[in-house]
Amino acid sequence: MSTLPTRPVTSTVPPAAVPTPSTTKPATFTVTVRELTPTVTRTMTAAPTAPSAPAQTAPDVGSSWLTAALFAAILTAAVTVLLARRKHLEDERARVADSLSEASKAVAAFMEMPYAIRRRNHQEPAAERVRLSQEMAKAQADLSFHLAWTSAESTTVGAAYEELVTQLRRIAGAACHDAWLDPAPTQDADMNIPPTVVDLSPLRDYQAAYATAAQNHLDRYLSWRALGRRPRRQ
Repeated sequence: MSTLPTRPVTSTVPPAAVPTPSTTKPATFTVTVRELTPTVTRTMTAAPTAPSAPAQTAPDVGSSWLTAALFAAILTAAVTVLLARRKHLEDERARVADSLSEASKAVAAFMEMPYAIRRRNHQEPAAERVRLSQEMAKAQADLSFHLAWTSAESTTVGAAYEELVTQLRRIAGAACHDAWLDPAPTQDADMNIPPTVVDLSPLRDYQAAYATAAQNHLDRYLSWRALGRRPRRQ
């Protein structure tokens, strides 16, 4: 194998320019670099929490017992007061009933006067006149007393009793007048006095009206309203 001869090749490319050192001093610049750190604002949003259950407190046994005891004491006191009031009304009703009964007895006593006069003792006319006059005076006084009492106790009862007494004095008083005019009995058969001689039946309606008014007045003492206060006059 032969070796080709080499010869130097002349380059046509100009050589790179080689910078020549300059005699001018280069300018110097100072650059201040400020590092800017951005402020990052983070908004912390709390996660929603479930509503908490109300706190459960243990029952106050002592307070409940005290409340129950207080209620029982109040109830007992109220019942005691009502029972005492009821007893007082019953006693007062009994007293009023006795007084109303006495008023009826006064009427009955006056109604007996015509019969008593007709049955007077013929052997002692002067003494009988005194005795019967005294009984008549007592009957009149009793009527007057009960007239005032019934009127003060109840307007309705008082009016009914006043009407009864008015008619009693008119009817029974006339019968007494006629009895004094007739002679005293001298035998047993004369002691029987028929209705044709003494008739007091017209007084029955007035007696019934008074009895009804008196009963209605007594019933008011046992009503529930009477427990709070005494029955008012009516």
